[in-house]
Amino acid sequence: MNSQARRRTLLLSAAAGAGLGLLPPRLAWAQDAPEPPRLDVPFVPTPQEVVDRMLDLARVGKNDTLYDLGCGDGRIVVTAARRFGAHGVGIDLNPERIVEAEANAKKAGVEKRVSFKVADLFETDLSPASVVSLYLLPDVNVKLRPRLWFQLKPGSRVVSHAFDMGPEWPPERTVDVNGRTIYLWTIGPTQKTSNGKKSA
Repeated sequence: MNSQARRRTLLLSAAAGAGLGLLPPRLAWAQDAPEPPRLDVPFVPTPQEVVDRMLDLARVGKNDTLYDLGCGDGRIVVTAARRFGAHGVGIDLNPERIVEAEANAKKAGVEKRVSFKVADLFETDLSPASVVSLYLLPDVNVKLRPRLWFQLKPGSRVVSHAFDMGPEWPPERTVDVNGRTIYLWTIGPTQKTSNGKKSA
């Protein structure tokens, strides 16, 4: 595991041990409200220079629809809309992050080109996306891989900050940005099988 993976995993472990970061603050919820959802990945913002390089690497353009899974404060979706005129959708389990992302989109003047919703990425229909961006954890990427193969159209691009998709799906490009790694994949015919698994 590289240093980035260790840092991300340590953040997750520390948050879990302290009971912090994995759940939205309880003060944001009414006492009689249902238990808020447990989050799989702590919110660690992607530096803007990495965001820019991810979008460049994925060749995002005005005709693209980008889905950011675990969108946090929405910076990837907002940047895709502001720089390239793309449409964007941000998915996150944390309602506070969604509120923040919507505010950031409004501030950037791109609120008509983007949308954000509280949702589980494993229950989200990804088929409208032509680009999917990720900054998750290795095990989450691997669990997500069959959904990407099954739901995305051939030619769709997947770009991930820090973590790859395991040995079964090696990246076609790997780029370093000041010590941070970005991975790129393109959905091809071998990923498009009826059961969501890569064919031989």
